[in-house]
Amino acid sequence: MHHNFLFDLDQTLLNFHASEYIGLKKIIESNGQTFTDELYQYFKKRNKELWMEYEKENITKNQLFETRFRLLFEKCNVDTSNMDLLKINGEFIKIMSQNGVLMKGALEFLKKLRNDIPNSKIIIITNGAKLNAEGRIESTGLNAYYDDIFISEVIGVNKPSIEFFNIVLNAINEPKESCIVIGDSLTSDMLGAKNAGLTSCWFIPEEANDIDKNMKEYDINYKASSFDELYDVLKKWANLSM
Repeated sequence: MHHNFLFDLDQTLLNFHASEYIGLKKIIESNGQTFTDELYQYFKKRNKELWMEYEKENITKNQLFETRFRLLFEKCNVDTSNMDLLKINGEFIKIMSQNGVLMKGALEFLKKLRNDIPNSKIIIITNGAKLNAEGRIESTGLNAYYDDIFISEVIGVNKPSIEFFNIVLNAINEPKESCIVIGDSLTSDMLGAKNAGLTSCWFIPEEANDIDKNMKEYDINYKASSFDELYDVLKKWANLSM
């Protein structure tokens, strides 16, 4: 039996927002508009709302992709009726895939985790597009540090559904007690771990509200606000699960 660390990708190991910022700037400017931080914050907010609807299965992925760019260009007072929004989305994802950005200290943390905790396996579990995830992983060198990866677009279901985690558990052929889910998202990672009956650690390197309330609501076992703290938590969990 291994110690299976099931890591979310974005805002856990990779800085999604940094890559998103680069991609959005190029898309906006290539379509003749002026990019601003205010525009980025608008896109970021609407995109998060749409992903939450997608996680609840209220919209399809194509609806998510089209809607986020329709809202963005309408914010710029652009008529989107003749725009190929899915094509624009594809270009956006391609740019992001070529511009991966690590969370500060991520590679050093993973190397230490592997070296110090015997029989450890690092497994990435992520929602999103295959090209985007794999491209950013390769562009940062993260591909040398994980043992397996599960991407929602590839397996056909997304976190937090129990089906996603059942696929992961069946593929790695390890018992639940040997697995811990690490991620930043309450509605994706922590709810998914709760649905699947898995141990969880909420990674919150940025400020968060109602931490104690959310820990209780999502049955979260551990929390960490830095990679140093996360290492201590995971080492403690590994010792307890031996």
